[in-house]
This record gives sequence, C-alpha cells and structure tokens, in this order.
Amino acid sequence: MPVMNRIICPSCNDDHLVLKYVATYEYSYMLDSDAPGLKNTNELLPHMYDKREQKDTQQYIECRTCGISYPCYFDRWSERMNKKAIQDAVNSAYLAKQHLDNA
Repeated sequence: MPVMNRIICPSCNDDHLVLKYVATYEYSYMLDSDAPGLKNTNELLPHMYDKREQKDTQQYIECRTCGISYPCYFDRWSERMNKKAIQDAVNSAYLAKQHLDNA
C-alpha cells in the first residue's frame, strides 16, 4: 500500500489545504508639482511609490473543504518543515481551538 503524502484537516478529514499569507502595506507618494510621487511625472503609476511600509501580516492554513483555518507562522522554510511537522501544527491548532470552543 503506498504511503500517502497528504496533510489532513482534522476537522473534516479532507486534504484540500492551502497556506495563505496576507499582508497589508501602506504606500506613500510625496506631493510635488508634476504628479503624486517623486518618481511619477506624467501619470500615477502605483508601483512608483516613494515609501512602502508593511502594516500587518497574517499567515494561516485554510481547509478549502470545511473552511476552518489554522494559524501558522513561517518566516523561513527548511528541511524540518515536512509533512509531519505541518500535520502536527495543524492538529495542535485544531485541539487548541476545540479547547477554547468548549471552555
């Protein structure tokens, strides 16, 4: 029997999981006589900003079948981030959520 290389949602036992990274940035454009932004002259091009600041970030694993999400924090990927490590993190987040819901 082949070994399944899937990460399973403990809520619905399906394997349709996706890692999501949501980030919010604030873009600033210096006002001058040509156009907004020192780098814009004839038109406002959104990628020609003068300053960008990250305001918020959120990472989570979401099950596309049942919609439950499990918080996670990846800042670097390494060989230790394998199926077992991710499954353990999802299971732990699920148990913590169950505990909070029953408290």
